[in-house]
Amino acid sequence: MMRYIKLVNFEINRFSKIYLSLLLITLVSQFAGVFIVTKSLLNDARDIMKEERLSEAAYITNYGGIDFNHIANSLLFVGPIALSAVALIFYIFLIWYRDWFGKNTFIYRLLMLPTSRLSIYLSKATSIFLMVLGLIAFQIIILPMENALFNSNVPQALLSEMSISTITIANPILSLIIPSTFTQFLISYGIGLMIMSILFTAIMFERSFRLKGIIMGLLYCGIAAVLFLAPVLMEIGNFYFYPNELFGLMLAIGIILTGLSVWLGAWLLKNRVTV
Repeated sequence: MMRYIKLVNFEINRFSKIYLSLLLITLVSQFAGVFIVTKSLLNDARDIMKEERLSEAAYITNYGGIDFNHIANSLLFVGPIALSAVALIFYIFLIWYRDWFGKNTFIYRLLMLPTSRLSIYLSKATSIFLMVLGLIAFQIIILPMENALFNSNVPQALLSEMSISTITIANPILSLIIPSTFTQFLISYGIGLMIMSILFTAIMFERSFRLKGIIMGLLYCGIAAVLFLAPVLMEIGNFYFYPNELFGLMLAIGIILTGLSVWLGAWLLKNRVTV
């Protein structure tokens, strides 16, 4: 267990500089977005009131108040979230291929460690999942600060205050990464874990069989996607499932695919990937 924890810590430390950069970019960009977008909205509102000779109350009646949705939908706000997502998806591949194609082919030493190769597999998966949770936690922490800053910069007469829960529900990206219920959290991040395990297995196919492995990995990803979406595809035809039945089927398939992918990936790493 201690070796597994050390491996997780090692993997996180290897990505720490890029990870901290992502956190810093998110912090700076989103707070800059609060200032820049708020100033732009207020300037637009004042120009409209001046041109149409409207009072603040009349402006609110005609155009509505200024709320945090304008910030949450801006590029400065959602851009860092998208960048972090892309970086972590890319790292799913980098966390393996860096060991093979780095200067010292570190994978040789890693696979020769006196520990189960399953621990190596799980440590890489765990480190990525923990970094995802860390980014989400960071967003949850700074979001109330951004909302408070926005509220303080907009005149009360023009402000439409929003709670944090309302903001996350109203914004599609925030509602995806910050689910409103624990069940939605399990669904969203359970699917994420499933996708990561499938990609890990595809990588193991490629590392085990090289060119043939690329084809095998792509086929595995395609078959897994079809199996997971099978209940939805069946509904397009003549089959009908109640919502609870559809959820139960997809949950069961997702758990099976995740378990199968972890087992198969770990088996390939142990028996087919050699040093």
